[in-house]
Amino acid sequence: MTKVDVGKKVLSANEAYAQKNSQLLAQQGKPCFNLISSPGSGKTTILVRTITDLAGALRLGVIEGDIQTDIDAQRIRAAHAPAVQINTEGACHLSATQVHRGLTELPLDQLDIVLIENVGNLVCPSAFELGEDGKIVVLSVAEGDDKPAKYPAIFAKSKVLLVNKIDLLQGGLVDFDLEHVRSEARRLNPGIEIFPVSARTGAGMQNWYDWLVAQARRSG
Repeated sequence: MTKVDVGKKVLSANEAYAQKNSQLLAQQGKPCFNLISSPGSGKTTILVRTITDLAGALRLGVIEGDIQTDIDAQRIRAAHAPAVQINTEGACHLSATQVHRGLTELPLDQLDIVLIENVGNLVCPSAFELGEDGKIVVLSVAEGDDKPAKYPAIFAKSKVLLVNKIDLLQGGLVDFDLEHVRSEARRLNPGIEIFPVSARTGAGMQNWYDWLVAQARRSG
């Protein structure tokens, strides 16, 4: 009897398409980043505010991953950025094959950066490379400050940690130790950039914008 490791076979097929994506993006000179978080952390709100605030300065395109609906893609398009919706129909992450289709549908020649909004999940998406230049993990203060310890893989692999909804820290609306999160994230990943932000109020967003602009310039 021949034994087939299905997990290895799936990851191998995914890695082949991830390499295709990486090559396509490199040929076009377009940096691409993969946003990963739990549901409700504010990924889409961050993207909408980023697109709006950087209009005229940075051209962003988005690949939207969701199990169902195109609600988030509609919000991105309403902010006047191109978006390709991918519905996974139950899968807890985007695959490199799906992202390849998204890249072929985006007007890459008219963009400075591609952002992938992955399906809301801190576990599955961290295991699947998509051909991106880096992962960005989003953690909202409402989720608690224990997430780097509970889900170390994504924090260890990410270039940037966006700590969102910091406006909730005012008045003690949530219990969240920002310094503890910084310490834990840097223990796992000493080089990780950490930007506390509020996509609702705009607090701290300029640091994130400066980082994005620097990535575009580096590839341009």
